[in-house]
Amino acid sequence: MPNLANPTLFLAVARRLLPWLWALTLLLFAVGLPMSFNAPPDYQQGETVKIMYLHVPAAWLASFIYGVMTLAALGTLVWRHPLADAAQKAAAPLGAGFTFICLVTGSLWGKPMWGTYWVWDARLTSVLVLFILYLGLIALWRSIEEPGRAARAAAILTLVGAVDLPIIKFSVDWWNTLHQPASVFRMGGPTIAPSLLWPLLVMAIAFTMLFLTLHVMAIRNEILRRRLARLTMIAAAEGDALAMSTP
Repeated sequence: MPNLANPTLFLAVARRLLPWLWALTLLLFAVGLPMSFNAPPDYQQGETVKIMYLHVPAAWLASFIYGVMTLAALGTLVWRHPLADAAQKAAAPLGAGFTFICLVTGSLWGKPMWGTYWVWDARLTSVLVLFILYLGLIALWRSIEEPGRAARAAAILTLVGAVDLPIIKFSVDWWNTLHQPASVFRMGGPTIAPSLLWPLLVMAIAFTMLFLTLHVMAIRNEILRRRLARLTMIAAAEGDALAMSTP
């Protein structure tokens, strides 16, 4: 584990791993998209149900990515992991993007089902709060120039915001909401027909692999950006010292 915390080693592993990650991601989408298009319509929702092949994976990733950021926040504050703050910073825009997709596709799905694009029920409101948390973390990272201070502040806000994750998960059980309860990961087994379930699972894995691929790329770019900033500061300091020493 100490070796894996080395940014130089991470860059080397990322360089070798990324082509395989991209290949697996594209393969999963090449399988999942035709399965989704060819899936039968739902007996109640008709063809509208196919929105779930975008909505459900995006909703899953919205919470999953924040969970990744929560672990990274602990890595920053507790274990002082050298890559934890870079992993957290790199994940925030991706989490915001997938949460936005979740909200938009959910609204499009809700219109024919509920007769409206938006209702202020517990599930939708808690996901909107999650989206605001992502935007707040992105703004916090950009508003503090010193990376160490920015990482600590973002880690604290991330841990505080993690309370929203169980609210999102159990909101449909705790309150009377329009949003349907869990239909895939539940104690009694999935309630979705296999002809609809398998495309959904493949698309969920494809979206997850897409996030992992983009996350590795974003961490790599963040490491390189910090190295470039450090070299620029060193060069500027040496230039100032040379100018002061020159008569």
